Amino acid sequence: MTPESVLDIGQRTLEVTSMLAGAILLPALAVGLVVAMFQAATQINEMTLTFIPKLVIVVVVLMMAGPWMLQLITDFTVGLIESIPELIG
Repeated sequence: MTPESVLDIGQRTLEVTSMLAGAILLPALAVGLVVAMFQAATQINEMTLTFIPKLVIVVVVLMMAGPWMLQLITDFTVGLIESIPELIG
């Protein structure tokens, strides 16, 4: 295994991880921002008011993007396993 192959695997791992995490975190961030603006406008300082909408949007995103996320991680894993002979030989 060369240092370049290790760096390539690490780079692909970070790309896949970023796509998987971003698919969940970005909608939750957007909902949190909307709820925070609502709280600032109405001066309601209830902590649970931010938690429930974020939880709901994460569940919705997982239901909608779950198959894509599973396919992405499966393709990456299969590609990594199939490249083992090239990496060690």
